[in-house]
Amino acid sequence: MNPSATAGTYPYPNDPPWSRSERTIARTVFDAALKRELQAVVKEAKLKANQIKEPADVWELERYLTQRRKDIDRKYEFRSSRLTQVFGTLLFEGRIREEELRGLRDDKMKAIRSCAAVLSEAAA
Repeated sequence: MNPSATAGTYPYPNDPPWSRSERTIARTVFDAALKRELQAVVKEAKLKANQIKEPADVWELERYLTQRRKDIDRKYEFRSSRLTQVFGTLLFEGRIREEELRGLRDDKMKAIRSCAAVLSEAAA
């Protein structure tokens, strides 16, 4: 496809642009979900740390934290081109509720719900 054929269109044709107010809502929901997930990691790490009996247990805790960091880094990406997938994943995992996304346009909500449904079907 030549560049002039897509001139004036959004860079990711399958993802509609996010308005300023939608980006504000998205940032608030994104930050809250990330904070909740990090708090859960802290809680679990403290439980695991309190159960350390052997030197090998320290490395098990380190493996857990490394894996969680990788999972979180992979999941939480605040780019317009990824937000519907990010929110679909978070909705599927129960880390956000649809009510938190109130104010997003219907096209975005439909894409987020669709992503969550696909993940749900794949997990079944």
